[in-house]
Amino acid sequence: MHALGIVRDPLFKRHENGPHHPERPSRLEAIDEMLAAFEHRDRLHTLTPRDATHEEIARVHSPEHISRIAETRRREVTYLDPDTTAGPWSYAAALRAAGGCITAVDAVLDGEVEGAFVFARPPGHHAEPDRAMGFCLFNSVSIAAAHAVAGRGLQRVAVVDWDVHHGNGTSYSFYDRPDVLVISVHQHPLYPGTGAISELGRGPGTGYSINLPLPPGRRDEEYLAIIESVVLPALRWYRPQLIIVSSGYDADSRDPIAGMELSSEVFGGMTTAIRDSASAELGAGLLFVLEGGYSLAALQEGVEHTVRALLGERYRTTVDRMPPDSSALDRIVSDLRITHHQRW
Repeated sequence: MHALGIVRDPLFKRHENGPHHPERPSRLEAIDEMLAAFEHRDRLHTLTPRDATHEEIARVHSPEHISRIAETRRREVTYLDPDTTAGPWSYAAALRAAGGCITAVDAVLDGEVEGAFVFARPPGHHAEPDRAMGFCLFNSVSIAAAHAVAGRGLQRVAVVDWDVHHGNGTSYSFYDRPDVLVISVHQHPLYPGTGAISELGRGPGTGYSINLPLPPGRRDEEYLAIIESVVLPALRWYRPQLIIVSSGYDADSRDPIAGMELSSEVFGGMTTAIRDSASAELGAGLLFVLEGGYSLAALQEGVEHTVRALLGERYRTTVDRMPPDSSALDRIVSDLRITHHQRW
């Protein structure tokens, strides 16, 4: 068995948002540069992505939304909202991104690889069932989770989203369902303005949407504490058969469009904690999918630490000492547990 599956495709770089847009092809070029020099690249197994089918996308998105994105092929530039554009290659890239996530799910569940990382664009976690937004066209992570349930027969899938922005599209894709647990750790206030603690699901999905809205300026120790005190206990309670991580790197202190203060190394620590839980405690498959991250240096370094952790390199996962201004975090965790009736 190969240690780590990697999904890449030149098509992902054909998607263009226009000059000076933060979500740009050079993001993947920075990752390619890192992987080319990576000393353990012999432990990386290339997975060849395919396009997602209409049926697979329709498990998450409405027919009208799929048609709207398909129509962007006919114009040089389509403005889907003030932040989100598409060009002639964007629909094809989005199809391949979603299909690449499905390819990775199958490789993990079939035992071809121990885990996988999908390096695709456009990102996906803001795309809601009926609209594109926040640089996202199709919600690749939601499509992958829906495939794991409907296509592979899993009963419990968990999504952990630590992109600095709330994963609204992923949350709302499964808001009334108990078969996909969605945990989002994000800065608040910040785009898109959703993800309050009180957003905990609806009907049979009540309690299966866990939101941790954090004030800006949070540091490594606080994120590690969140993983240790909330994310891991919630995963143990839910016992997923597959964990998908929406892995954004825009909580790094160098990111130009957010306000967190993380180092790049902490992504290795968070990955180590989830990997240990997935393999040793839960026996769950593990898939990482690239979301945001707009400082090229921070993205490159954060991805490298994540890959190293997925290959078994150990990073610090526990908190040495909390920052002196971490009382806000204690209140958020307390409120969250009360709202969720101490379920985990």
